[in-house]
Parts: sequence; C-alpha cells; structure tokens
Amino acid sequence: MNRKRINRISEEVKKIVSELLTRGLKDPRISSMTSITKVEVTGDLRYANIFVSVLGDKSVKEETLEGLESAKGFIRKEIGNRMDLRYVPEPIFHLDESIEQGIYISKLIDKVNKIDEDKKGNPDE
Repeated sequence: MNRKRINRISEEVKKIVSELLTRGLKDPRISSMTSITKVEVTGDLRYANIFVSVLGDKSVKEETLEGLESAKGFIRKEIGNRMDLRYVPEPIFHLDESIEQGIYISKLIDKVNKIDEDKKGNPDE
C-alpha cells in the first residue's frame, strides 16, 4: 500500500485517539498526564501501534495502560465512526519512555558540564 496514505491514516488515528484521551474516556485509571507520541499503522491497516507517554511513576503508567486496554473496543469504534476505512485498525498500546530518557540524558549532560566548568574555574585540580 502507498506509504504516503498509511502515514496520513496514522496521523488521523493519532489525532482521534489524542482527542479521546482529553475528552472521551472517563476511566479514572487513565492519567491526565497521558499523551500520544506516535502511531504506526501496519501496511494492511489491520493494526495501529499507538505509543503512549505517561508522566508519573511505574504504577501510574501500568494503570494507564490497563485503562487504555479496557477502552480498546470503544477507541476502535470511535476510529471507525470518524474515518472511512474498509478495515478499522485494532489499537495496540505501547509505553513510550523516550521523553523521560531524553530528560534524563539532558540532566546528565548538564551535570557533566557543571563539573567541567567547576574544574576550569579552579586550576589547582
């Protein structure tokens, strides 16, 4: 299938699921600090791999994924209602921790830079 079309469908699914997270899902397990970072629809349009970023500790992340898994049918139905596709992709949720890893690496770089500046400022060492 045309890669351009798959990318457009992926972006539309991302938009729909993001909107559902903010307005449509009432599950208390789903954290309000949840965002969709990326959606990859397979070439046959059967599955949508949805990458979710959740701010919080491990238990909050697990509860959010459980809530999303239980709402999977509703999310698929809403995707089908809002998009005109022959096959509505089955949502598969994955936890995306790339934002947290980026923040961690940024803090490490800042720490190393501070140590380096301290050594340059003190020539005795």
